[in-house]
Amino acid sequence: MLSERHAAMLDFERSWWSNEEPRDQVVRARFQCSPEEYHAELAAVLADPDALGHDPLVVRRLKRLRLRARKLRIDRDATAGSGDTGPA
Repeated sequence: MLSERHAAMLDFERSWWSNEEPRDQVVRARFQCSPEEYHAELAAVLADPDALGHDPLVVRRLKRLRLRARKLRIDRDATAGSGDTGPA
């Protein structure tokens, strides 16, 4: 079963952009942790099967966004590491 804190994190992710305060500031105040700690914990929440039961749309959206970001990083790293420095 999903904890209250983890359910609150998913609820926050559903509508964080409607807050007038900066996202990081809301995360610090509401969850009493740094944005980095929040994102690490959120990653663990997304891996929990109970999260999908709580809010499948948010969980799927966040997983999709995470997958896109990972693919962009891989593509960027592959391009940067290709060793192509131009004509010799």
